[in-house]
Amino acid sequence: MHRHVFLRIVEGVTIQDAEFFVQKPDATGRMGASKLQKCTAAIRMLAYGSSSDAVDEYLKIASNTARECLLHFVEAVVARFGDEYLRKANANDIERLLHEGERRGFPELSSGLERNVSRKKQTTTIILEAVASSDLWIWHAFFGTPGSCNDINVLQRSPVFDDVLQGRAPEVNFSVNGTAYNMGYYLTDGIYPRWSTFIPAIKLPQTPKQRVFTQHQEVVRKDVERAFGVLQARFAIIRKPALAWNKDILWKIIMACIIMHNMIVEDERDTYQNYRDPNEYDQLQTQNNEGSSNQVGEDSFVVHNGRLDARNLGAYMERRSEMRDAETHISLKNNLVEHIWRKFGPNRQVD
Repeated sequence: MHRHVFLRIVEGVTIQDAEFFVQKPDATGRMGASKLQKCTAAIRMLAYGSSSDAVDEYLKIASNTARECLLHFVEAVVARFGDEYLRKANANDIERLLHEGERRGFPELSSGLERNVSRKKQTTTIILEAVASSDLWIWHAFFGTPGSCNDINVLQRSPVFDDVLQGRAPEVNFSVNGTAYNMGYYLTDGIYPRWSTFIPAIKLPQTPKQRVFTQHQEVVRKDVERAFGVLQARFAIIRKPALAWNKDILWKIIMACIIMHNMIVEDERDTYQNYRDPNEYDQLQTQNNEGSSNQVGEDSFVVHNGRLDARNLGAYMERRSEMRDAETHISLKNNLVEHIWRKFGPNRQVD
């Protein structure tokens, strides 16, 4: 985390919770801990997964004060930065993701979907579900399902498709191998059901086309695995046994870590080796929006905002049926196999 990102977080949480973070004198008139000390104590506990008494010698803060710093800090981070860094993808965000997905061989690819486990005192586990893109930005996070549930159980509880079903998500019309589709998809592993929104790898590829598709699918799906790895490397409190027993506190800790992770990604992703500047797509967005008479290059998709009609139950059930359509799943997967083969062939390197 660069200095200016840290200082932005400090100023943000101070504005959000001035009563706690502003330095004040105690009963003897001696000035208490500064906002920099309090924020540093909280971030060190998140980054190293240490207990509250581990920052005593370094920051001269008592254990109880450090614990209060952590609780106030994560609450302020979620309240101050949550709307910006836990936001759902808008039409412009999806436009950039679609261009990146098309470049890597998967038209209308939303991103990767995966689950990971957060430990709690080595006895109970809590699952974190996340959606991440190639730049490691986490677009969706759902935390709180018991670890005894498998991926299917978590999917039934997850709100990942709520906006799609309710008509709030931006709609995209695209074509693969000459076939038109109107719903995005995630790259997943094999446990997920055969829905039109899930594209797994081929378990036992037999033909060269299937092998090339599986290779590219697994490479692109590793984006979410990398995002989990980087998140845990930056904030060790996620991978270590939890120090809190309250699930609400654990949720705030997880969300605060994801927010700061996205802030770091925003600050550093222009230094990534394969990073593509989003500004290069600005001139393309107006031509791929709804109502445009032309499209750019080989991109065959149109993005427009969804419209929520809460009273139309029939439309909700229709979207639900489309999302769970196994025939569309098979058709899209077969067309993607052909598309990947034509785009990359047997001798092209995986990007």
